[in-house]
Amino acid sequence: MTNEPSSPVCYATDATDAYMGYADRDEILSTLNMLLEAERAGTRVAQGSGKSATLSGYAQLMRGVRKDEAHWCAMLTRQIQRLGGTPSRRTGAFLDKAMAIPAPLDRLAFLNRGQVWVVRKLDELMPRVRDAALHADLKDMADRHRANIRLADDFLARSSDGASG
Repeated sequence: MTNEPSSPVCYATDATDAYMGYADRDEILSTLNMLLEAERAGTRVAQGSGKSATLSGYAQLMRGVRKDEAHWCAMLTRQIQRLGGTPSRRTGAFLDKAMAIPAPLDRLAFLNRGQVWVVRKLDELMPRVRDAALHADLKDMADRHRANIRLADDFLARSSDGASG
């Protein structure tokens, strides 16, 4: 008979977050900065798209998206700083790809795919975030992106119905 613990669970008090399945600080900061760059790109796409809008309701939709994207840029910056990281100053490559799309509805569909990508990244990260404040902010961000995806889907459906009718 030994004095060794009988199972790995007995070591749980010494386990790191990574061992327990949580993302470590470096992974979280890297992902938050990647999301910040994407949100910054989304803000600029919505701003540029809204300025040149001729479709009824398109500019209003883009203003709402821009406002939300800017809000999440601020939240991500705040959280990165709170965790002792340095917020990226880069803008994601998504910006140039989106702005190269000339048709407003095609650009909106592309922007929406970007929103879906952000939600997927958030859904992958959230179960691995132990920090309650960060988790709450990321959940709010995912929920709001889902709402914007629905709004854009509805707008695209209405616009394509009107175009085909």
